[in-house]
Amino acid sequence: MSQVFSQETHRNLLARIPQCTGRDISDWLRTVDEGPSLSRFEEKVSWLRGEHNLAYGHAKAIVHEYDLRRAARKLL
Repeated sequence: MSQVFSQETHRNLLARIPQCTGRDISDWLRTVDEGPSLSRFEEKVSWLRGEHNLAYGHAKAIVHEYDLRRAARKLL
């Protein structure tokens, strides 16, 4: 997992994604989870961009949030 944005930029991007895409963050996280089994960060970003026509920044923010939440689950 890599820090791709400052925390503030990441939060701002996440807040705008529903308005820009018409889908909630939880929907996008589920899409990544149910998508192809890609191991690398940039592979997931490229898949979201190609398959779902997302902007690069939005795709990066979604994958980063997915990785953050997955890491938090492993700690529990």
